[in-house]
Amino acid sequence: MQRVRNLGIFILILALSIGLTYFGVGSKTQAATKKVTTKTIVVTDLAGRKITIKQPVKRVVAIGPGALRLVSYVDGAARIVGVEEIEKKPNAKPYILAYPQLQKLPTIGQGGPDTQPDPEKILAVKPDVIFVVQLLDKAGADRLQQQVKIPVVVLDYGQAGFFDDTALKSINLIGKILGKEKRAQEIQNYVQKIKSDLAKRIGNAKSPKVYVGAVSFKGARGFESTQGSHPILKMVKAQNVADGLGKQGAITVDREQILLWDPEVIFIDAGGLSLVKDDYVKNKSFYQSLRAFKNNKVYGLLPYNFYNTNIETAFANAYYVGKVLYPAAFSAIDPAKKADEIYKFFLGKPLYQELKKKFGGFGPLNFD
Repeated sequence: MQRVRNLGIFILILALSIGLTYFGVGSKTQAATKKVTTKTIVVTDLAGRKITIKQPVKRVVAIGPGALRLVSYVDGAARIVGVEEIEKKPNAKPYILAYPQLQKLPTIGQGGPDTQPDPEKILAVKPDVIFVVQLLDKAGADRLQQQVKIPVVVLDYGQAGFFDDTALKSINLIGKILGKEKRAQEIQNYVQKIKSDLAKRIGNAKSPKVYVGAVSFKGARGFESTQGSHPILKMVKAQNVADGLGKQGAITVDREQILLWDPEVIFIDAGGLSLVKDDYVKNKSFYQSLRAFKNNKVYGLLPYNFYNTNIETAFANAYYVGKVLYPAAFSAIDPAKKADEIYKFFLGKPLYQELKKKFGGFGPLNFD
């Protein structure tokens, strides 16, 4: 009887030993597996800096003019954990209209084109990566990264007021870091498709003389604010009178020069439309001296520059400008529907009607 009892105790001890050994090995195996699956990638940012980033990236902040917009394009809005104060103010930024929940997130700094990041506030939201546009050069990005011990990725929009391959490179980089390479490629393809479609429709058609006024640059501007080599006008092969000055980017011109140009068609950026309307009341004779005003050839555009370029709005505007300048070539295009198609592709929602309520939308402008 005693032998049977001893045998039972022996078997119990043996079973416990085997179990502990099994679970111990299992725990080590799990730990080893976890260690193996911790992945990192090395990327080169737009400042030429090599950065090692742990994957997957789940928590993101995007600071500086246009950084949050680019992340939103790449379906990254859900990963944003804090935003700049400037993003919480009423504005013309479609990505905020598409993702209003962003405005409820913690504030990570003041924001603005001439401000510096706030390391303490950024650290408070515990991001996995920091995307930054314009605010930091290579040395500044290195300093911030050293301060917060979080990867800082410098993006680039290219020249202010333009959108070119530089912005697309930034989109590709965001896609790689967020595991959204497919989405980034879709954006590349869509942009090329739009540009090709516009070029094909216009062909060799001749454009009237065109002026774009009230172009925003670091805030709303009045009628004299325009842009040389305006990308929207370039896309639709419009004859931009401001190109005669031989300058690229934001330009403030004298009224005498606008009178000399006497453009056949005028477009007003809605971001500065209220300034133009106020000035029209005070200086009606000037405006009525221009044939575009006399002939009711003055049209509104959706705000194009607002904390850097609203790329999707620029494309929507291009189709409307094409419709005005080349009605036969764009006869099948409904600019409002086309705008919604573009907004839905870039930001997941049709936003034209909401923007129309805020800014008046596409159409001739009435100043009387």
